[in-house]
Amino acid sequence: MANTISASIPTQTRKHKPSIYYIAAAVTSVLLIWLALGIGFGEWSSPNYLDNTIWQLRYPRVVTALLVGMALSVSGAALQALFENPLADPSLIGTSGGAALGVVLVLALGFGGIGIPLAAFTGSVLVCLFILACHRFLGGGQMGLLILGFVISAFCAAVVSLILFMSDDMVLRSATNWLSGSMAEAGFVPLRYSIISMVLGLAILLPLGRQLDGLMLGEAAAKSLGIKVGVVRCLVVIASALLTGAAVSLAGVIGFIGMMVPNLLAILFGGGRMRLMIWSGWLGAILLLVIDGAARHVAYPVDVPVGIVLALLGGPFFIWLFVRSSRR
Repeated sequence: MANTISASIPTQTRKHKPSIYYIAAAVTSVLLIWLALGIGFGEWSSPNYLDNTIWQLRYPRVVTALLVGMALSVSGAALQALFENPLADPSLIGTSGGAALGVVLVLALGFGGIGIPLAAFTGSVLVCLFILACHRFLGGGQMGLLILGFVISAFCAAVVSLILFMSDDMVLRSATNWLSGSMAEAGFVPLRYSIISMVLGLAILLPLGRQLDGLMLGEAAAKSLGIKVGVVRCLVVIASALLTGAAVSLAGVIGFIGMMVPNLLAILFGGGRMRLMIWSGWLGAILLLVIDGAARHVAYPVDVPVGIVLALLGGPFFIWLFVRSSRR
């Protein structure tokens, strides 16, 4: 009898652990969102007493940070499986740069509304398809992928600079702060188009968790498991472009978070790719919210773009992860 009871305890514990994690995540999210709503003017005040004007400025910023962090982290987790490379990130392999190029081109031509997320998606998917084709047919391994991504990012950045140089001051002012990866423009770009794009991307990506696990074993092993590799790759590219393009259209180019979050979770907890994408979406949303709120509070009255802060944090993390991957 004693052996039976002791044997059943671990099973019951395992059953209750997911519920505890979900409750803790929900409570943490609500608390951090409530705290973020109160940050402003170099101090914190209870969100319960905010007037309507301040609420209309802070609420969109919090929502934008959550959406962008979620989209980039989920996209990063999928791209890492797609390219079998833990260093893959929407900004490092050029997809964010392609989205930024599309948005700046649309801004220079004077379009707005649905044109911005549509241009971001188009630029992102074209770059991602190009990289995937080069990675598939030319090879080059992890280092080749990174070099190709850096080259494409540099090319997109050069074209963006050329467009801005030839544009008027109004386009230049509106694009410069945005390209740094800032939440300062939150509320001025309609959220509905980006939300629709993100929902579509998640609807395509999350059911592909098992297929992505198979892709990480290699193309030959994935095909032996009955996975249609070509179809899965195309779907992942489209979904990642939807997520990345939507994020870029809202907040500009924000790097490293799509690389950092999935790798941290994979190292600490492991698990399948679908589970990793879900938790990456949650942690990425919360992390970007916290970093943006901390940057606003510490650097007041300067509104430091969150993309700059993440670049300072992500650089050392990238070096550490690169060294760690090379030693395996």
